[in-house]
Amino acid sequence: MSCTILVGGQWGDEGKGKIISSLALKDSPSAIARAGVGPNAGHTIYHNEKKFGLREIPCGFVQEKARLYIGAGVLVDPDVFMKEIDETGARGRIFIDGRCTVITPEHKERDTHPDLKGKIGTTGTGCGPANSDRALRCAKLARDVPELSEFIVDVPLEINGFLDRKENVLIEGSQGSLLSLYYGHVYPFVTSKDTHASAFATDVGVGPMRIDDVLVVFKSFPSRVGNGPFPTRMTKEREEEFGIHEYGTVTGRERDMGEFDFKLAKYSCMLNSATQIALTCLDYVDKSVLGVSEYDKLSDKAKEFVEKIESELNVPVTLISTGPESGHLIDLREEKL
Repeated sequence: MSCTILVGGQWGDEGKGKIISSLALKDSPSAIARAGVGPNAGHTIYHNEKKFGLREIPCGFVQEKARLYIGAGVLVDPDVFMKEIDETGARGRIFIDGRCTVITPEHKERDTHPDLKGKIGTTGTGCGPANSDRALRCAKLARDVPELSEFIVDVPLEINGFLDRKENVLIEGSQGSLLSLYYGHVYPFVTSKDTHASAFATDVGVGPMRIDDVLVVFKSFPSRVGNGPFPTRMTKEREEEFGIHEYGTVTGRERDMGEFDFKLAKYSCMLNSATQIALTCLDYVDKSVLGVSEYDKLSDKAKEFVEKIESELNVPVTLISTGPESGHLIDLREEKL
């Protein structure tokens, strides 16, 4: 039995979707649950030669044997949810906790207020206002929406049932640790709730003693969208040198890129009790390693970067992504754990 939580270690955009979908296929978990804020965060994956930008349904849908869940701590936009069901073909194995807060058109309208969309740089998806209404105890819940009735279950009851039967569970978090409402380093330029492993366990109703591994995902060159400070932000000229340009999955906005921040990464590992690290976009460090799937075939430059992360953060790097495709992954878990 194993219960693993996957967490973004930086500002979001770490490539969590790629890691989640790879783990779902490799480890065949019986249950995969989405945690985090809601549809303001998108996870991008490539599956069966098709690109998916998922904002509600777990990226683990690629594992067709798994039951999929959205925990009570996650905000649900019914329109987004139903659209993704059609895109993924997950009907019949995707379920929502009836206690999820529902995003309404009024929440989206409030999210365009200059103090939010203008000053903070919110996505305009209604997540902040919806979480505000939940705190005020006046939000509509998923169990009160007829079109969601066929999907409603008690997610904690089902997830803990899998754990009782010694089956594997994967909890996929969204956003990044540095955007936490409580511990984000650039408040008020943060998201509307906590974004650490402990919060994700709460989102799906799993107690802390049932968590076996916390896999924190870091990107070789971190990125972020939205307003606020970014301590290691690159100039556009520096980005040109590396040839890296990215755009947000949800907003389409150009992402700012930065150098790897070892101090903040170490802090993220501490707050999440990280047991493993997944490193993405190693091909940004050295383009010659694009698509490499064996550690021994990495360049010395790429290996030195991986070794520095392990040395500075004191957590093993067990998964390394060297490109966007599912096969562009080095799995070192058997060797290092």
